[in-house]
Amino acid sequence: MAKHSTTTSAKVGEGGLGSFSAFYSHIAGQRAPRASSRNLSRGPIWWPQLLPAILLVIYGTVVIYSASLTIPEASFPRHLMGVAMGAVGGFLIWRYDYRALANMSKVLLVVDCVLMLLPSVPGLSHNALGMTGWIKIPIIGMTFQPSEIAKLVTIYLMASLGAEYNGKIESLADYAKLCGMLLVPFVLIMTQPDLGTGLIILVTGAAIIICSGAKRLWVIITISFIVVGAALIVTTSMTEGMPHLLKQYQLNRLIVFMDPSVDPTGDGYNLQQAKIAVGSGGLIGKGFGNATQAASGFLPEAHTDFVFALLAEEFGFLGSVVLLGLFGVLIFTTVALAQRIESPFGKLVLVGVATMWSFQLLQNVGMCIGIMPITGIPLPFVSFGSSSMLAQMTAVGMVQSVWNHRPKAG
Repeated sequence: MAKHSTTTSAKVGEGGLGSFSAFYSHIAGQRAPRASSRNLSRGPIWWPQLLPAILLVIYGTVVIYSASLTIPEASFPRHLMGVAMGAVGGFLIWRYDYRALANMSKVLLVVDCVLMLLPSVPGLSHNALGMTGWIKIPIIGMTFQPSEIAKLVTIYLMASLGAEYNGKIESLADYAKLCGMLLVPFVLIMTQPDLGTGLIILVTGAAIIICSGAKRLWVIITISFIVVGAALIVTTSMTEGMPHLLKQYQLNRLIVFMDPSVDPTGDGYNLQQAKIAVGSGGLIGKGFGNATQAASGFLPEAHTDFVFALLAEEFGFLGSVVLLGLFGVLIFTTVALAQRIESPFGKLVLVGVATMWSFQLLQNVGMCIGIMPITGIPLPFVSFGSSSMLAQMTAVGMVQSVWNHRPKAG
């Protein structure tokens, strides 16, 4: 099995990487564009992706400022601090040559495991709103969620492993190896437990494995096993005398997702209030600072988990369309860049980042309108939280780093 090189790139169209390029052409609905040497040498910044990211951060800042007017926990100075930290993280990653990580999978795995295990270290662990996946940094007293950064490390880890196959995984053993490596951070995050982040890691890593050249039959069989396994876990968790792998609150969220009326004042309350908030926004919304559902305390966690409901109530359908449009441009331009980059490692890093954003957007918006189960997945660039903002803006830097360190035309 040939290792990829960090100094040279496989040519698109040769061997397994041809199917890899074809995959991108298929999802984009057009043939992957071949950038001219002149276009590839233009500037160190991929503006088509950076501009929507900046606009999303600005939009999110406006939303959090509005929330801070009526929600004491939504500290606007803390939000600005998170944006500042994210800007620094994104800048540093943009300047760092990501290709140096291409052959460092063992180091990345160790870093990933350490980040996942930090909340279990005595003296560092911190409980935030019942969640145990936080640490409190000594001396400065700042709380932080290491799993947010671990998501990015996992992207680098799986991209490093997947790029070794140059777009075509020939052996079932190699496919099993990739799946096994993905299970390491997934299992560790589930011990906290953090189902939301676990799902992000699982979906993001799975997308990278698929785009590494996994055969369709293997993927279909794997998905079937996951579906059957999930069904068994839910069934046993609902049956007396059987192992309960799901926590009671996780099980309740699944139940109220199927039928919110089962517990309208308990676990179904958040979902009902979120749907009311989204619907009451109408076409143009109630206006800045007029999110009555959040202001009156009817919508819990309006500045974090249910921030989309707050946004939809204030800015309405049109404001929601603007948000989704910006995300659409952000994700599409990331995929478009993957079409232009020849490095297998760079392609897979971009796949991971685009998948992470897509899944978080789908899950957060979906749970606010009742089409997805409720999880603690934040809305990228918008939800209040310094850890999340740092991770999302650093992810922007990851994309920019791939562009900045592409092979320059001679």
